[in-house]
Amino acid sequence: MADFSTRLSELIAFDGCQKKDIAEFIGVTYRQFHRYETGEQKPDFDGLLKLAEYFGVSLDYLVGLSDDPRRVEDLIPDEHAAGSE
Repeated sequence: MADFSTRLSELIAFDGCQKKDIAEFIGVTYRQFHRYETGEQKPDFDGLLKLAEYFGVSLDYLVGLSDDPRRVEDLIPDEHAAGSE
């Protein structure tokens, strides 16, 4: 499994997003975001939550504890989608 900085770099490449836009979304400077990507520093918990939200992945996936990017809410069937009302 990948470590956080590797996983972050993979997500950026896959998504094709602008790093400055991600930095703005999570509320840090571009320089600080670059430190996350290079592994010099790690974001705080709120930063991790915002990154997971931005990329639509689980925290476990983001930090390299899982190779499954799905979030818990993505795994639970939607009762309304199943037609039960």
